Amino acid sequence: MRPKRWVVKFGTGVLSTKEGSLDLLQMENLTKQLIEIKKRQIDVIVVSSGAIGCGMEILGYEKRPENIEELQACSTLGQPFLMHYYKKFFSSYGFHVAQILVTYFDLDSVSLRRNIQKLLENLLLKKTVIPIINENDCVSYEEIRFGDNDRLSSHIAVLMNVDRLIILSNVAGLMDYSNGEKKLISYVDRIDDQIEKLAEGTRSERSVGGMVTKIEAAKISLSAGIQVQIADGREKDVLVRIYNGEPLGTLFRTNKNERSFGANSISLP
Repeated sequence: MRPKRWVVKFGTGVLSTKEGSLDLLQMENLTKQLIEIKKRQIDVIVVSSGAIGCGMEILGYEKRPENIEELQACSTLGQPFLMHYYKKFFSSYGFHVAQILVTYFDLDSVSLRRNIQKLLENLLLKKTVIPIINENDCVSYEEIRFGDNDRLSSHIAVLMNVDRLIILSNVAGLMDYSNGEKKLISYVDRIDDQIEKLAEGTRSERSVGGMVTKIEAAKISLSAGIQVQIADGREKDVLVRIYNGEPLGTLFRTNKNERSFGANSISLP
C-alpha cells in the first residue's frame, strides 16, 4: 500500500510580503511544516507560484505586466531566484528539491503526460526529495497556458491520484457575503451555481486567479474523487493543523469516505 499523497499549492500572496518581496521567513516556516508532514509518511508534491513576482521585483515592476513577453521575462529571471531559497531551506534539513516546469501542452499530450507521471513516481520514491512544480511561463503562450497554478495543481493532483489537494492562499477560504455579513463556508459537498456565484476574481497586482480559479480547480479534482482544501497560508502552522484534522478553511468533500490524516498528531517546536 502506497503512502498517502498531497499536492500543496502555494499562491503568490502566501510567499510574498505586502510590498511584493519574497517572504523568506514565511518560506522557511512552510518548509518546516512540509518536512514534518513528510516524516509522517505523506508524499508531498509542491506546486509553487512566486517566480513572476520575484522577477517583477528584480525588474522593478509594481504591477503585474499585461503582455506575455514581459511575463515570460519576469518568470525567467524569477524562477532560479525562487528555487535558490527552496533549495536553501530544504537542504538545511537534509532534503533536496527537484524543479519541474510544465506547460498545458505537456499535460495534454498522452506521451508527455505519462513521462511526467513516471518522473514524479520515481522522485516520490526518494524520501528526501520534494518535487516543486511551476508552469513553464517562459515557453508558454496564451493559447496553451494554464494561466494560474490553481488549475495546474488540480491537474497534477489527478495525474498522481493524490489523497488531497491543498491550496494555500491569502484568503481564509470560500466566503459567503450574503445578508450583509462575511461568513466562511467550512464544507462544500457539491459545487453548484450558488457556490460558483460566491467566487470572485483576485484584486492583486502581483498574481492571477482568485476564488474563481480555485473553484475550477476543485471541480477538476473532485471529478477524480480527490478532496480539496482551501486555506489561509499565513494561518499559524496551517499544514500541520490540517494534517492533525483541524477544520481550517473550506473543505470540498467527495462522495467517498473521509480520508483520515491526523491519526498521530504532530506539532512544530
